[in-house]
Amino acid sequence: MAEVQDRRELILSTAAEMVARKGLRATTVRAIADAVGVFSGSLYHHFPSKDAIVDEVLTRYLDAIQARYAVVLASGKTPAECLRDLVVTSLEIAEEQPHATAIYQNEAQYLREMPGFRGIQSAAAQIQQTWISVIEAGVADGSFRPDVPAWVFYRLIRDAVWLSIRWHRPDGPYSTQQLAEDVTSLFLDGFATTTTTAPVRAASRGTKASVRSGNGVVAGQCD
Repeated sequence: MAEVQDRRELILSTAAEMVARKGLRATTVRAIADAVGVFSGSLYHHFPSKDAIVDEVLTRYLDAIQARYAVVLASGKTPAECLRDLVVTSLEIAEEQPHATAIYQNEAQYLREMPGFRGIQSAAAQIQQTWISVIEAGVADGSFRPDVPAWVFYRLIRDAVWLSIRWHRPDGPYSTQQLAEDVTSLFLDGFATTTTTAPVRAASRGTKASVRSGNGVVAGQCD
């Protein structure tokens, strides 16, 4: 029984690495079986399909995220502190499970479209709601700005956090902890210095008002 479980775990870890590196469509059951050292038919004794393997990898991954997020929500901290902890927790999980994180980010469209991943879709919706609830709590207590919709702020900070796996190297000189501090600081405090914040916001308001009706070009827009 232990040998069967070990083989199952080997299939999961091997498939996760291959799918993260090559992509879901380019990774075949035969390639996974060859890498594990079994025949394709033997692999089907453990999983009915390639999608079933990916589903288990991501279910474990999302369960871990939800469990760690629940700890953050139960901490009793302020919304700003909880937001920081969500950032730190997310980056730590990305560091601990890089392959599952890469699959989840890179195969998002496939995961949304395929009915076999409804459990993944449901878990993703709950994770999103965790972030939005913290953001809305911050707006309610006055610590976050009310003029930016919560879902917009969520999408921006979500991509800043999770897509950092494409460039951040946890074993490099720029640590995961420093990245978490910088992401939180940028989103909560901004990048401009105190003396330049007001002029920049005023310029931004002026830019929004200068949209040309003919071609939709915004004056001073950056690419």
